Amino acid sequence: MDVVQLQRQLVDYKASLYNEAILDEQFTQLQELQDENNPDFVVEVVSLFFEDSERLLNELTKALEQQNIDFKRVDAHVHQLKGSSSSIGAQRVQKVCIAFRNCCEEQNVQGCLICLQQVKNEYSLVKTKLETMFKLEQQILAAGGSIPV
Repeated sequence: MDVVQLQRQLVDYKASLYNEAILDEQFTQLQELQDENNPDFVVEVVSLFFEDSERLLNELTKALEQQNIDFKRVDAHVHQLKGSSSSIGAQRVQKVCIAFRNCCEEQNVQGCLICLQQVKNEYSLVKTKLETMFKLEQQILAAGGSIPV
């Protein structure tokens, strides 16, 4: 596949991430902060989001497996996840976190468990989609092209 085809594929792929509400304008703002002095800025920030999210999802899973659930602690983890997903523009993760926090406030165990599964699914989706996008970008650069804006 030539560079122009890869670039077109990347543009279409990015558009689909916005059209499916997987990403929002915050991700665009994040990309605008990247420049030639820091060409890996977005990948680095998103990698930190992945690490942080996986830690928080593990903490949430453990917390919700307890006999006596500490809803304040669960809510604090969900609040962190909501903030970090918002900061990279992971819109669908953020929206599930809002519902999750409502379930924490109501101390709704079943609702929290459902939201945990939903947030895991949305996180997994955004992670897969962003990793695919980054691979496409790498293919373009390896072929001598530039990343279309």
